[in-house]
Amino acid sequence: MSAQQDPIKVMVVDDHPMWRDAVARDLTESGFDVVATAGDGEQAVRRARAAAPDVLVLDLNLPAKPGVQVCKELLAANPALRVLVLSASGEHADVLEAVKSGATGYLLKSASTEELLDAVRRTAVGDPVFTPGLAGLVLGEYRRLAAEPAPASGAGADEPKAPRLTERETEVLRLVAKGLSYKQIAERLVISHRTVQNHVQNTLGKLQLHNRVELVRYAIERGLDGD
Repeated sequence: MSAQQDPIKVMVVDDHPMWRDAVARDLTESGFDVVATAGDGEQAVRRARAAAPDVLVLDLNLPAKPGVQVCKELLAANPALRVLVLSASGEHADVLEAVKSGATGYLLKSASTEELLDAVRRTAVGDPVFTPGLAGLVLGEYRRLAAEPAPASGAGADEPKAPRLTERETEVLRLVAKGLSYKQIAERLVISHRTVQNHVQNTLGKLQLHNRVELVRYAIERGLDGD
């Protein structure tokens, strides 16, 4: 594999032109490829579909269509997209709504430029990135969701058997459920970051799940987050 990797393609969505331009400029100067920007929700959906970014840096408070709706629509069309919410709001309800809509991370606008750049890099590889203090809240919400009854499947005895995961896939899933980042999992299991990603992708495919939120819920429902 060549050492020269393609730059991460990023799109910035914010309704404040000066803020949007500043974030795009910081990203470009740090070697990211800013493929598009947008100032409202409708424009964001349209341009993201055309530009196909790896990471969407998304404000929640947008005209024309709210950020969570943008997130849901784009992830439904492209589950591989990573969404990093960059918001002025640290309200718990906003954070949880963003995570439920599929956002990989949530950073407050009070974050430094270095924190933002690091967050975009980590989001690109699928790590959950949260402003300190919010990660515990999100994990708590995963647990609460998992405790709720699943939508009525009513299949009972006819329910198909759970797909078989390999021992390693189960091990990775258990660590994901405990809230570890892919980097931490790689270190714990002494395997590469890429291998962890591959295990997660295989597991998502086998379980017919779409993102990390659903994966964590699945693992917690089956008690895999315990010791």
